[in-house]
Amino acid sequence: MTRTYAIRTFGCQMNVHDSERLAGQLEDAGYTHATDGEDPDVVVLNTCAVRENADNKLYGHLGHLRAAKTAKPDMQIAVGGCLAQKDRGEIVQRAPWVDVVFGTHNISSLPVLLERARHNAEAQVEILEALETFPSTLPARRESAYSGWVSISVGCNNTCTFCIVPSLRGKERDRRPGEILAEVEALVAEGVLEVTLLGQNVNSYGVEFGDRYAFGKLLRACGSVAGLERVRFTSPHPAAFTDDVIDAMAETPNVCHQLHMPLQSGSDRVLKAMRRSYRSTRFLSILDRVREAMPDAAITTDIIVGFPGETEEDFEQTLEVVRQARFSSAFTFQYSPRPGTPAAEMADQVPKEVVQERYDRLVELQNDIAWQENKKLVGRTVELLVATGEGRKDAETNRMSGRARDGRLVHFSPVGAAVDREIRPGDIVETTITYAAPHHLVADGDVLSHRRTKAGDNVEAGRRPKTKGVSLGLPSFGAASVPAASPADVGGCSL
Repeated sequence: MTRTYAIRTFGCQMNVHDSERLAGQLEDAGYTHATDGEDPDVVVLNTCAVRENADNKLYGHLGHLRAAKTAKPDMQIAVGGCLAQKDRGEIVQRAPWVDVVFGTHNISSLPVLLERARHNAEAQVEILEALETFPSTLPARRESAYSGWVSISVGCNNTCTFCIVPSLRGKERDRRPGEILAEVEALVAEGVLEVTLLGQNVNSYGVEFGDRYAFGKLLRACGSVAGLERVRFTSPHPAAFTDDVIDAMAETPNVCHQLHMPLQSGSDRVLKAMRRSYRSTRFLSILDRVREAMPDAAITTDIIVGFPGETEEDFEQTLEVVRQARFSSAFTFQYSPRPGTPAAEMADQVPKEVVQERYDRLVELQNDIAWQENKKLVGRTVELLVATGEGRKDAETNRMSGRARDGRLVHFSPVGAAVDREIRPGDIVETTITYAAPHHLVADGDVLSHRRTKAGDNVEAGRRPKTKGVSLGLPSFGAASVPAASPADVGGCSL
């Protein structure tokens, strides 16, 4: 009988993308995705070690799965991702009903480890210290019919004192640009309209093959992919952000005017303690240049509150940078120690109640700024990519939802003369903003245009892209511009 699987993903976009690769491998090995309500034969937990209470979340899930495995003894449980890389054999010691533990460097091993665990009737733990196979050379079962993650690099060369990622993901490894474009073109051929380029520090792409302008060139090359309507990327590092990237964003029509730029703190003293190799003036100057080139750009950020040693003066400096930056939204975090990081051993840990009070003030300020910025968009016509989940009709309001090109969430009424057939997730609509809230916009007027897409057809038919891994072994960018090319032809251009 065909065995079924389910994957539960914790943490960042890189983990989401890794889970798509895990699903692709399992399906290539003959597994099928478990339907809702079905007890799967294999449960994979793709873990995170960065978020707060990551350990508790993992072992809480494993506790629930213990009862399921007792009722179904042939069920297999696999644990991968950053926490598996960190805790290794400790996971099996604490939860002996786990069958497989694998790390961030060997996600390609999962099908073999599952088979070996079944054959040997004992747990298999395999953690490699260096990358075995670049994840994007593996098959993928994509979650979305209209939007795809494309990893351009893995690992990180920075040493931020609050972050454990470099020790778990390793040093930065860059894909060759031809491989990236081949994967993008394969996704577009399946109907995908939007790709997000992924990297721990996405704009330092090219460091491995010695081209500091490689990321800007890659953005421009994505502009030559016929049928690709939206290009996003996350997350850049302020220290490596160059003007050529701003130019590429402004001059490449399908690159969205959206930038997620992690601030972390507005205090230069705290930034130094974090080993963030930029200062607040540098950060704000980047935003000024982005807005000069793209006045409609939506800029979002990450901020940590209560880093060890943070004083009230330091926090006030963060509030001032937020006031000047005018972020459209912010992911705000209360600092909590992560074992294995230098910050966890620092003196002057800020009391929890102080962190909470500062956090509340920051959220209040940022919500007010976001609301003011969103109000400026009332009356503006926006193009929306109707989104799955977000794209379903709300029973109470009869609205659907989509994402504008700048990434903002918009709830809209799916009515109007332009709507002659059902609007589906993956379709493109234009509408006019009528109301603004801090975290979303509303368009209660008529839909001005509606374009049905191949992505919408795939959603309607229940199809998701399943792509093969791409490994072309192509050289890096040359000085010439990059023309449009099919995956088979990429080797003939200047990559």
